[in-house]
Amino acid sequence: MNTVVKFGGSSLASSEQFKKVGSIIRADKERKYVVPSAPGKRFDGDVKVTDMLYSCYRQAAAGKDFSSNFENIKDRYQEIIDGLDLDISLEDEFKVIEENFRNQIGEDYAASRGEYLNGILMAKYLDYEFVDAADVICFDEDGDFDAKLTDKKLSRRLSGIERAVVPGFYGSRADGTIKTFSRGGSDITGSLVAKAVHSDLYENWTDVSGFLMADPRIIKNPVPISTITYREMRELSYMGASVLHEDAVFPLRQEGIPINIKNTNRPEDQGTMIVESTCNKPKYTITGIGGVKGYVSVTIEKAMMNAEVGFGRKVLQVFEEAGLTFEHIPSGIDTFSVLVNQKEFEKKEQQIIAGLHRAVRPDLIELEPDLALIAVVGRGMKRTRGTAGRIFAALAHSHVNVKMIDQGSSELNIIIGVEKRDFEAAIKAIYSIFVLSQV
Repeated sequence: MNTVVKFGGSSLASSEQFKKVGSIIRADKERKYVVPSAPGKRFDGDVKVTDMLYSCYRQAAAGKDFSSNFENIKDRYQEIIDGLDLDISLEDEFKVIEENFRNQIGEDYAASRGEYLNGILMAKYLDYEFVDAADVICFDEDGDFDAKLTDKKLSRRLSGIERAVVPGFYGSRADGTIKTFSRGGSDITGSLVAKAVHSDLYENWTDVSGFLMADPRIIKNPVPISTITYREMRELSYMGASVLHEDAVFPLRQEGIPINIKNTNRPEDQGTMIVESTCNKPKYTITGIGGVKGYVSVTIEKAMMNAEVGFGRKVLQVFEEAGLTFEHIPSGIDTFSVLVNQKEFEKKEQQIIAGLHRAVRPDLIELEPDLALIAVVGRGMKRTRGTAGRIFAALAHSHVNVKMIDQGSSELNIIIGVEKRDFEAAIKAIYSIFVLSQV
């Protein structure tokens, strides 16, 4: 058996955090492959090393003196080295990095050095083999991730290594230039390593004990989620419950590898298991509640719309040509609504309105801004009667006006649109009816 473990930036922000991570890894001999992030914030007001690298490189690219900021970055790593009493020097590595900054080799290269250097230190600290992600994580010449080639290279490289450290967040193109994933991309590296070594478990260690049933900024001490399916997690992640980079799910789902979200600072906590499917029955009807503000509803009204072939396609084509994706499209006999991101819509508002008039000759176009979407997600809803009724009764009791309702055929989630001012009240009402009333 083998387990792949990924540690976030807050878990590796200092030598003290490194020691916690070392204890976690050594506590289970199956934790054979480690994916570290760059050092994160040590305290409120601190700066992540990745942000320090970005800032430093931009100074270099602008022809400014970046020596002071560069020394600060070196000091961060030296603090870890000294705190762990490691017999290692990064001076040669920093000389190469400084020269590449002066040669303006690229922002992706600069950002990636945080993980690269932390990987070197982690490998030394654990006495594991260091594998540079640039040698095994592949992007094509256009900068698009090459999953097939990556899996081939990773599998071959790690097949003969008992224990290894592979830094997260970056890889390289065929010409050797460094390319990074989006922020949080170390999660993706971890999942790729887990897939390549056919891992039995992928542990993602961070500063929270897994997923919670609701946003703790809205609900005081929300109930933690012990087990969640990939599909449920995707729905909640899309609606703001961001614990794991969403692109990290796909390589693991292909292999059926479970994910355990764990807390570095509270390793005894159970965390959240993310699985393909499970017989485990949730304690509550719903698994979780997520929500996002900042939407506008564009409603097109036209008599006999339902008899007009291709009406919906023509409407959506207008949004497509404007470069906007839609969230939901509730409709009636004579109305067709499109919910889109408000900030993006406002940039092309009149272009879209004019395009809709040309495309479908509507009787009326009505805009309703400042909407919020709330997703009530749960595999238990499918076999529980009256779930929707309980949601709307709770909202009515809290004087929340529902602007939109959308439920997929899978019965995995119900999407509710409310005014932005009712967002928190709606989440509190739903949480109360499904969780607090059952306690």
